[in-house]
Amino acid sequence: MSNSAVLKNGLTLALIAAVCSGLVAVTYALTRDKIEDNRKAYLEQKLKPALSGVFFEGDVTESVVTLAAPHGLPGNDDAMIYRVYASGEPVAALFIVTARNGYSGPIRLLLGVDMNGTVTGLRILEHRETPGLGDKIDEDKSDWVQQFPGRSLGDPAIDGWQIRNDGGEFDQLTGATVTPRAVINAVRDTLIYFAENKEQVFAMQEDKAQ
Repeated sequence: MSNSAVLKNGLTLALIAAVCSGLVAVTYALTRDKIEDNRKAYLEQKLKPALSGVFFEGDVTESVVTLAAPHGLPGNDDAMIYRVYASGEPVAALFIVTARNGYSGPIRLLLGVDMNGTVTGLRILEHRETPGLGDKIDEDKSDWVQQFPGRSLGDPAIDGWQIRNDGGEFDQLTGATVTPRAVINAVRDTLIYFAENKEQVFAMQEDKAQ
């Protein structure tokens, strides 16, 4: 193949690549806002169930803080806090934290807490627990997480934040005790953090928009 043919083919390929890149850029620009809206809507859908009984205004995702590890919340990963308001006043906080000592590894969970320190909802976001045993912490596998809404540090007292086999007030899972212990400890420790740092939680600077 002559040098001129090679050059012509090279220029053709470069032109095709440039056109393709341009089309990708245009498509992204046209769909970027829609993609972001869909992302926020999905996140809202995941967060709202942990705010049962809480009246709030605006979107749950409007005010979020990321706490880089190490921090005072459960887990070695970064923690996230969504602050929820009504009439400009804080009404609740949503914590995304990690229970360290699951049977098969860390358990990522979402905990809603109102300004009185009462649990408004608990959802399990991510885990690798044993199917048919520890995975019953999932909302779609059992109603185990439904024993937490309405509870607080005073209900039960600190020593009651254990499974019944350990003398506490929370049900365990049939055939699994390590998993519920990890989740219960994470919920209790998050409630303790909120009780001790409530003002700081709502005074922290929001994450910058991405």
